[in-house]
Amino acid sequence: MNKAWEIENYLTVENGRLRIDGHDAAGLAREFGTPLFIYSEPRIRHNIARLRLVGDRIGCPLKLCYAAKAMSTMGVLRAVRDANCDLEVNSGGELWKALKTGFTGDRINFNGSSKEVWELEMAIENGIYAIQVDSIYELELIEETARRLGKPANVSLRLVPEIESATHSGLQTALLTSKFGMMPAEAFEAFVKYRDSVHLNLAGIHLHIGSQNPSADVYVQAFEEMFAAMLRIFRESGVRLQHINLGGGFPVNYLRDDAQSDDLPKEQQELFSADLDPSDAISAAWRSVREKAEKENAVELLEGITLLLEPGRSIIGDAAICLTTVRNAKQRPTGNRQPTTDNRQPTTDHWLLTDAGFNILLSMETYKWYYRLISAERAGEPHDTPYKAAGPLCDGGDVYFDIEGHGRLPDHRLLPDNVGPGEVLAFLNCGAYSLAQGMQYNARFLPAVLLTKADGGIELICRRDTFEDLIANDL
Repeated sequence: MNKAWEIENYLTVENGRLRIDGHDAAGLAREFGTPLFIYSEPRIRHNIARLRLVGDRIGCPLKLCYAAKAMSTMGVLRAVRDANCDLEVNSGGELWKALKTGFTGDRINFNGSSKEVWELEMAIENGIYAIQVDSIYELELIEETARRLGKPANVSLRLVPEIESATHSGLQTALLTSKFGMMPAEAFEAFVKYRDSVHLNLAGIHLHIGSQNPSADVYVQAFEEMFAAMLRIFRESGVRLQHINLGGGFPVNYLRDDAQSDDLPKEQQELFSADLDPSDAISAAWRSVREKAEKENAVELLEGITLLLEPGRSIIGDAAICLTTVRNAKQRPTGNRQPTTDNRQPTTDHWLLTDAGFNILLSMETYKWYYRLISAERAGEPHDTPYKAAGPLCDGGDVYFDIEGHGRLPDHRLLPDNVGPGEVLAFLNCGAYSLAQGMQYNARFLPAVLLTKADGGIELICRRDTFEDLIANDL
């Protein structure tokens, strides 16, 4: 019987061992060392194709832009480019990497709340599809820069209309308490003020409701807010928008019927098991907006408009695993717990210390994010023995379980019996916001990254750090 986490033709169990796109995961760990990230080009392509189906359910063109912040290793960017997906960047550095990878300006959106002049210059010089404007101050700065360069800037104004979704507080980006965007009233005034500027192409408006949204309802609300803004902009300034940008935020199912999900509070279960269909969510939003447009006699505003989506997690989140080796094992009493026959409540804790810490899986510490952990060598065996699993960092918070008593992670991780030093384990669904936030804390090497290819091959797309890399920037 297949495991709940298995994905046909991608993550499978063969002869009891974990395979990714047909490659033996533990074998790759032995060959390339651990920690080791393995990304799947076929899975990236699959996820992009799934999101493209949105275009078949709406009455306007769709522009899909992968959010590079989720993971911007050059090999991953090339895989996204080759899948004919456009890009959203959040810094001049990501913009530079995008251009170096071969993305042309018309395939790039530029977000960010603290852009510097040199970043704006790079965006304008390269004809970026849209600079997402975070404030009136920034809009003035863009116009000044465009005037000096003698080249108009394509801009889209980011709104913050107070839309709350049932995601993690740190992932909420459409609330007044969020640092992103400008008030809608400010944007309306800006369209009137700058409508005749020869230095600005007021191309669109932008709204991003956050990440890992478990409900489709927020997309309906967001699209309705966007249409209302679009209609008011046209009536007050005469500007007919070329595009509207709904951001991303589509969730990844991190639990997939995980037996440990019962250990999590209900709200955590709902967040990590969210699995809405982007096509259903956006098509429902489109229908609602179409009805409103008909009532307002403004259907023509939707004709020829382009809808932009900027998904990151839903493209890359389940497209990677992280392999880690157990380096140490020990036992100690649990403390004051009463003896029990329930293996989830042991009287002796079996500790496994691995070589993967929050220096490469930061969300597990900052957001208490849940990544399923399995044995790569014994993936087919029952995972019903509880362990206290942790990373190698000199930090008490570098653990894979609930250390704070808030229930946001399981008390233990369930693995096969008798796991010990040398066994290779695998974190699943950890492609997004993991190595992208990697750091050399404790002078630990950043890991190598492999990419399984659509042709069945495998490519090293990022080498492991060396000692020299640890001091490359030191003087």
